[in-house]
Amino acid sequence: MNGWSGICLYRAVTWAASPLLALHFHFRRLRGLEHALRWRERFGSASLPRPPGPLLWFHAVSLGEGMAAIPVIEQCIKMRPCLRILMTTSTVTAFSVLQDKLPNGVICQFAPVDTPPAVDAFLKHWHPDAAIFMESELWPNLLLAASKKGMVLALLNARMSFKSFKHWSTVPARTLIAAILSRFSLIAPQNTIQAVHFQLLGAPPFIINFSGNLKYALSTVNKSMNVNLVMEELAVQLSDREVWMASSTHKGEEEVMSWIHKQLKKTHPRVLTIIVPRHPQRGNEITQVLRKQGMCVARRSQNEKIIPEIDFYIVDTVGELKDLYKISPIAVVGGSFLPGLAGHNIAEAAAAGCAVLTGPYIGHFAQMVAEMQRLVPLSVKQVSGKWELLTVLQDLLDNVKFLEACRQAARHASLTAATGVIHRVWHLLDTFVLTKAFGKAATPCGLPGEGDGSFHSSVN
Repeated sequence: MNGWSGICLYRAVTWAASPLLALHFHFRRLRGLEHALRWRERFGSASLPRPPGPLLWFHAVSLGEGMAAIPVIEQCIKMRPCLRILMTTSTVTAFSVLQDKLPNGVICQFAPVDTPPAVDAFLKHWHPDAAIFMESELWPNLLLAASKKGMVLALLNARMSFKSFKHWSTVPARTLIAAILSRFSLIAPQNTIQAVHFQLLGAPPFIINFSGNLKYALSTVNKSMNVNLVMEELAVQLSDREVWMASSTHKGEEEVMSWIHKQLKKTHPRVLTIIVPRHPQRGNEITQVLRKQGMCVARRSQNEKIIPEIDFYIVDTVGELKDLYKISPIAVVGGSFLPGLAGHNIAEAAAAGCAVLTGPYIGHFAQMVAEMQRLVPLSVKQVSGKWELLTVLQDLLDNVKFLEACRQAARHASLTAATGVIHRVWHLLDTFVLTKAFGKAATPCGLPGEGDGSFHSSVN
């Protein structure tokens, strides 16, 4: 099967699946899993008008990728202030948080599903001049249609899991992915392994350029180490407790954290365990399980206070993790303690000054752990399982000087790794994408000079 045949087959299948997907999202809306008012954006039905002038589109599927895009968006606005920015995401959680975190004036929408009708409706309305996709967003219909309309495309912080690489390496899929990757003007991979993956799948070597991992740049967003008034109240409640936090936990990991808490309580009776589930809607489920074990639990979503008897504080709210890191001395980053999981970003906890621990199953985040340990050995500790996690937590709670050394090491390693990432990303975007899409920034507004034919109209 050649590339053109693969594209035609994929397009035909997704055309046929369009009615079923519409029905699927309708039922998700009824179950409260989609935005009640804006779920039709998934099918290209925009809820806002397109602004006039040049439009730059950023897309990130989930919250982590969206947060990593914010410093890049801020730099684009700073350097080319006449650009209008459209930000899309695919998850309700990311949408809810990002629309409050994005700079003023940035338009936030849901991304279309990858069917020809939805993609065509989305691009017809918004007609961006250039698009920047975050990490692993390789949707064939969307990318090929955008390229066909003359959009300049970039893939930032590019990564591909081993499972996805294996899938795209099969004979039927290989020609399709090569056709997709060839449409990009810039691919900035997270590390050399990812660069090799993209080249093996057909990305032209000259479009692959390194800038550093944008996950580190999260430490540059909202740099203040101060906490907001709501968190100050929580910090007061934590002031006389020995606190550690398990963040971004997945189903099954809370059992590990419960066992750890019971062991710690034998020698540290004032210990408090904070659990921040990756999916906040699991808060009630986690609470029920812990209470059946005889644990005293408070839930943040219910505004329950941390009285002295509380064992666990379940933070089942959205968008508070960054502030929680600022008031938690120890962060155990979840999604890493059970087979099949692949870890989560540790840089945000490190930048906030937590002593950072993570489990054995960390996927592509292994590169980040290795880099931070190379910069400062104490910056992050990867444990082999629950017994080693218990030992390290006991050491941290027993030794204030050791805890403070780990916190300082984590902060230093994160900020060192973040230095220069945004500027390198900006240089690549300006060189390979923005200049190509909008022309050189010849005027104070960042628009091409009069008579510069490189700028193409973004509105029909």
